Amino acid sequence: MIIQPGELLASIDTPADLRNLKEEQLLQVCQELRQYIIDVVSIHGGHFGASLGVVELTTALHYVFNTPYDQLVWDVGHQAYGHKILTGRRDNFHTNRKYGGISGFPKRKESEYDTFGVGHSSTSISAALGMAVASQYKGENNRQHIAVIGDGAMTGGMAFEALNHAGVSNANLLVVLNDNCMSIDPNVGALKEYLTDITTSRTYNKVRDEIWNILGKISKFGPNARQIASTIEGVFKTALLKQSNLFESLNFRYFGPIDGHDINHLVSVLNDLKHIPGPKILHCLTTKGKGFAQAEKEQTKWHAPGLFDKITGEIYKTYHDTPQPPKYQDVFGHTMVELAEQNDKVMGVTPAMPSGCSLNIMMKAMPDRAFDVGIAEQHAVTFSAGLATQGMIPFCNIYSTFMQRGYDQVVHDVCLQDLHVVFCLDRAGFAGADGPTHHGAYDIAYMRCLPNMVISAPMNEQELRNLMYTATQEGAGPFTIRYPRGEGVMPAWRTPLQVIPIGKGRTLQEGEEVAVLTFGHIGNYAVEVCQKLKKEGITPGHYDMRFAKPLDEELLHHIFQKYEKVITVEDGCLPGGFGSAVVEFMTDHGYQAQVKRLGIPDKIFEHGSQMELHRDAGLDPAAIERTVREMIASTVKV
Repeated sequence: MIIQPGELLASIDTPADLRNLKEEQLLQVCQELRQYIIDVVSIHGGHFGASLGVVELTTALHYVFNTPYDQLVWDVGHQAYGHKILTGRRDNFHTNRKYGGISGFPKRKESEYDTFGVGHSSTSISAALGMAVASQYKGENNRQHIAVIGDGAMTGGMAFEALNHAGVSNANLLVVLNDNCMSIDPNVGALKEYLTDITTSRTYNKVRDEIWNILGKISKFGPNARQIASTIEGVFKTALLKQSNLFESLNFRYFGPIDGHDINHLVSVLNDLKHIPGPKILHCLTTKGKGFAQAEKEQTKWHAPGLFDKITGEIYKTYHDTPQPPKYQDVFGHTMVELAEQNDKVMGVTPAMPSGCSLNIMMKAMPDRAFDVGIAEQHAVTFSAGLATQGMIPFCNIYSTFMQRGYDQVVHDVCLQDLHVVFCLDRAGFAGADGPTHHGAYDIAYMRCLPNMVISAPMNEQELRNLMYTATQEGAGPFTIRYPRGEGVMPAWRTPLQVIPIGKGRTLQEGEEVAVLTFGHIGNYAVEVCQKLKKEGITPGHYDMRFAKPLDEELLHHIFQKYEKVITVEDGCLPGGFGSAVVEFMTDHGYQAQVKRLGIPDKIFEHGSQMELHRDAGLDPAAIERTVREMIASTVKV
């Protein structure tokens, strides 16, 4: 289905075309851009509410600034669909997040307008500041640098580190704070309360508008006007807010808050700010999902709703005649409540992903024992470590890709102190359409090198529940449980909780000639392959190892004594991963076998469905079957 853009939007192939329009035409551009996003996402899917909320802001930024010479950096990138459409990708926007199509996030290799690759939160100010300092060094003093960051991302520690640095520079930097009180879930914490105080102070907002007009007049009075204006403005801000402005205390000029949906006012303000040197911040108030009623009302649900009817707002669901397996994240969420009911030491922690990881189930049932700490992975880990010092058993649920952001804390605050913190790494392996910034490829390797750390992966929902239960047992220390995005394989998943001996795998099928050793959910591919091969009289052994650390050495001795050909399968990176651990065991114990490791090769994989990416990485069922056949047919060379 071909989706036609509106008349003005169809004429915009680059921001230069946008800048050729009259300012009074921008309202129509915004209307057409918002409708185009609704039309395409309703049919092809993707992130939704965030981009609708910044249509006017996106249009104004590209209209006022000379992009791509002026550097525009988007934080996270959920909100950058309008940016992509206005910068030459309108006609292939329908391929967004699809295999072989454009990325769902800004990507430097994709467009010169994507100045910095993003996907993880709170990086924009640091990146834009680096660009600004480089421009200053090169003598490009007329070049503008703009970081667009949401109030959710502003809670990330990196954002404050960048503000602290930028405040003592004279870099030409504009930070646009897109304040909609949301990230994926509602924002939490003191910064949210502070921004609310600013935006709801009627006295401040009334006088602010009057000051704005006064400052415009003062600017006509010569070279000292800026200093006079700044002093007057600062006095009023401090008096009316009854405290110094947070951003101005960091040496940023603060402007706002202003209506982020008033395109003409945005253009006017941005034109003014373009001529003010140094670090400055513009506080824009926006509504996530703006222009689509259901998305405005239920903002978390409409962050990425899937396919939907753009007229009625009905989100399309697939209905089945038989019960279907649940998502791993939901098994985690319900099992957390069950464990907490049995053990009053169990607590839950997540950095701003309560609905994504399903900790919201526990937050609703036990609000005093489950915590959303905001976009703050480092804090989440050390906060969990603090809980553990007092005898609590914190389950710190962080997406595998975001766990990278708290790695030092895992090493320094958890492992070195051998604290009982359970890390549940959701979205382990390929994350699918979110692409390389969200793939959980590295956790096995980076956790495996840490002393005291247990690393496990369930093959199904029952195993996830049992591993979670095992992790609560007395004497457990740092404990990692990794599991993928999406559904499991067991419709009847509410099984009794049982302790799994740490470091013990299980034999799924004894066989001949070839042993297949799998780690985690990917083992279900091997089950499928073994069932197919059995019909041909081929019976490879299949072993679900469960643990990458400690390895089941007893089982491995049995395997290497019986088989001369071994295949390892994991949905993690090959360097340093589960397969590497098996090869190390083989070498350390003097075994000689032909080993083939299947996993994620040492390269960057783009976005696509999980099955498409598994195929490309050579670890889908067809690849496992092909490897078994090749090894059976081969001659071992020692």
